[in-house]
Amino acid sequence: MKIYIENETRIAYDFGDPAPVIRKAVRAVAKDKQLPDGLEVNVILTTPSVIQSINRENRGIDSVTDVLSFPYFDYETPGVFDAELDGDGEEILGDIIVCGGRMKEQAKKYGHSQKRELSFLIVHSMLHLIGYDHIKKEDAELMESEQKRLMDEVLKIRR
Repeated sequence: MKIYIENETRIAYDFGDPAPVIRKAVRAVAKDKQLPDGLEVNVILTTPSVIQSINRENRGIDSVTDVLSFPYFDYETPGVFDAELDGDGEEILGDIIVCGGRMKEQAKKYGHSQKRELSFLIVHSMLHLIGYDHIKKEDAELMESEQKRLMDEVLKIRR
């Protein structure tokens, strides 16, 4: 899986470079869900004003959020990638946009590390990219269960 990361922020994270944290979380989900190698994920770390604008334009919600996910495929069953790839190089699984400032605020608010919060946001978003959602109660329970299981794996993995 190809992972493209763009950092539009000038934020200093207490764990240093966010790229290894992002890659580890994306790869953990990709491996667990047996996603094809010929996929790519784009991750952008951005500012509150940019994510607010994207949220307003795409979801009609005019507020800052922690993360947005834009999947490129539809799924009959969450977590089961059954689309046929065209074989012409990389195909985009989806885009993940993280608000760096909001991520730092939430880490402090929830009393855990920035690294853990960023990992959680990436795992959460990867699940959205592969068909999970949390709108209905039963879907939310399934997604939360997968998040917890995958976060346990991500937190065990050494860089």
